[in-house]
Amino acid sequence: MSKTPEFDVHFARSQFPNVCWDWAFFENAGGAFVPNSVIQRMTSYMTENQVQPGASFGPSAKAKERMDLGHRLMAEMIGADSDEIVVSASTSINVYVLAQALRHQWKEGDEIIVTNLNHEANSGSWRRLAEFGIKIIEWPVNPETAELDIDLLDRLLSDRTRLVAFPHVSNITGDINDVPLITSKVHDAGAMVCVDGVAYAPHREVDVKAWDVDFYVFSYYKVFGPHMGCLYGKRDRLLEARGQYHYFIGEDQTTSKLNPAGPNHESIACLAGITDYFEALSDRHFPERANSLFERVKGVYAIAGWHEEQLAQKFIDFIDSKPGVRLIGRNTAHKNQRAATFSILAEGKRSADIPQIVQRDKVAISSGHFYAKRLIEALGIEDANDGVVRCSMAHYNTMDEVDRLITALDRVL
Repeated sequence: MSKTPEFDVHFARSQFPNVCWDWAFFENAGGAFVPNSVIQRMTSYMTENQVQPGASFGPSAKAKERMDLGHRLMAEMIGADSDEIVVSASTSINVYVLAQALRHQWKEGDEIIVTNLNHEANSGSWRRLAEFGIKIIEWPVNPETAELDIDLLDRLLSDRTRLVAFPHVSNITGDINDVPLITSKVHDAGAMVCVDGVAYAPHREVDVKAWDVDFYVFSYYKVFGPHMGCLYGKRDRLLEARGQYHYFIGEDQTTSKLNPAGPNHESIACLAGITDYFEALSDRHFPERANSLFERVKGVYAIAGWHEEQLAQKFIDFIDSKPGVRLIGRNTAHKNQRAATFSILAEGKRSADIPQIVQRDKVAISSGHFYAKRLIEALGIEDANDGVVRCSMAHYNTMDEVDRLITALDRVL
């Protein structure tokens, strides 16, 4: 896998239902399309194994086998062990449950640092711990650049800091934060991190062990799967967390005790379809098969990242040519600096009006605060509910679709 091939976007698109391509779809940050492999896994489970899993009779035993496979593959995909991930209903509920599971370790006056760059999923649940005497420390973004100041974090950290909650990528700015650097600084201060990877995981490989993160959360419906969330935690951290499920679920049952909703059977089973899709992309592009699923997924993300960078560069060049248009976040397409998620403000225009105009050309974009209202307010945007216009790309988008987006926006801007 030493030579990087060109990403075959047409092959990728062939793995999805044809109806996906009726629109030029640029609301991927809100939720990605689902490949046929996921749909087939869901259908097979519900057709053949829609019974309570885990009994000894055939369909029930098969149901558990399929669920166990989905769970195991999702752990392998991010470089984790199976007992280090919790698959639950959403990222928001995963962080809420985690916050409740950890708070018994802390006392009044202990501190949690939360940034307003966060999506509310990795913000509100930590802030609510103020009800129990935990002090919430703000790590604000620069209102001009929408970036975090790492030097400021150094000044905020103290011997009372217990956890820092921040995003890997903002779902508004698309900027990639330096997770290993931030995590190292937080660990040096004796605290933990909870990193929101929802806006990162669809675009680049997740490597929780290399980054040494304590907790990492993301959503499968952004990563070409069903509407579910994943919580990764270091095994020791999960063992220390207090169970939030039924009293008879043991504290050593790390995959269950932080999932009070219980497992969603068919959705967990169909997660294996995500890796089916990545395996197909890997086989298409790399004649020499890497030894592990993690390495194969990493290879796919590498070539997909180059493709997304090309899409992003074309869009940024267009925005740069438009006076009166403000791009939120870094003015770069470099795949190591940002994901292909762009938020813009057009002078003299309501954000909510623009998606309605371009949809006439069957171009799908959206507007609003996208559950990052604190960030929108911090950036000085007068109407936070109107928010920004967001155009977000995925590896299955084409240059022709970007041209359609640009042509439609050009008439408006």
